[in-house]
Amino acid sequence: MKISLVTGGAGFIGSHVCRELRMLGHHVIVLDDLSGGFKQNLPNDLEFVQGSITDTNLVTKLFEQNKFEYVYHLAAYAAEGLSHFIRRFNYENNLLGSINLINESIKCKVSCFVFTSSIAVYGKGQLPMHEDGLPLPEDPYGISKLAVEQDLKCAHDMFGLDYVIFRPHNVYGEYQNLGDKYRNVVGIFMNQLMQDQPLTIFGDGMQTRAFSYVGDIAPIIANSVNVPNARNQVFNIGADEQYTVKHLGEEVCKVMGKEGRIRYVEARNEVIHAYSSHEKARSYFGSPKPTALNEGLRKMAEWAKKNGAKRSSTFSNIEIREKLPPLWLE
Repeated sequence: MKISLVTGGAGFIGSHVCRELRMLGHHVIVLDDLSGGFKQNLPNDLEFVQGSITDTNLVTKLFEQNKFEYVYHLAAYAAEGLSHFIRRFNYENNLLGSINLINESIKCKVSCFVFTSSIAVYGKGQLPMHEDGLPLPEDPYGISKLAVEQDLKCAHDMFGLDYVIFRPHNVYGEYQNLGDKYRNVVGIFMNQLMQDQPLTIFGDGMQTRAFSYVGDIAPIIANSVNVPNARNQVFNIGADEQYTVKHLGEEVCKVMGKEGRIRYVEARNEVIHAYSSHEKARSYFGSPKPTALNEGLRKMAEWAKKNGAKRSSTFSNIEIREKLPPLWLE
């Protein structure tokens, strides 16, 4: 049986990838510190280890005790905007933690290392974003993701570690952390509506994103190790159609059955328009019909209503407060 390590497996995308791997016949071991995920996101029959990828001794022990054929690395704190203000935390978790995994994967001769990066590596002004474009990240989160991508290439060139890199974007769906007010706008909107709060939008809401339903991308990530030509390649993955954040808010109100109000707050430093080309991914993994935005939102809304509103907690270790959006201090 194929033994796979999934880091961040109790989190949003990770929990969906775990389910897909089970259907593919993998024995799945999950490593997650539960800082953003929840153990109840996972089926009961998965092997679960609570801990952090930054714990070098724990990571080493896990690799020594298990003959991992594949590593699916999804653990990260993916708050792009907040990463400006938590730089050390960002690099320790998203970069150095990743290096711990890469080191052990090299030593233990892992067959393939699957890494979820982000379109944050592109920065702005490269639309649509293509895999062969010049990465120019605008924030520390994007910088950390790009650094891991580059290290994987070096690890392959030097030691033969195969990898597949995915750059997903604006993913939403069931098991998203509704209580995280710094990331995942769909979850934030649904959580606010369930508490009869206004939807908070930075700026005028005319920012555009291609919101991607998690059920469309998790199967591709899980099955990527079975596509030989995909190894040592980078793929954008997600939806093609773009919507404004304001339109997203209107659609979320519809599926939640709420009228909703919008509270516009001062614009933050972010890329205004972000969407990518997925021609390369389609050529390697096929062209399954994407889930329409209203259908994906309906599925997520059903799940959110069953689970109820979550209290949003304030990040406890802000390193820089200058220019921090006031909303994030509430």
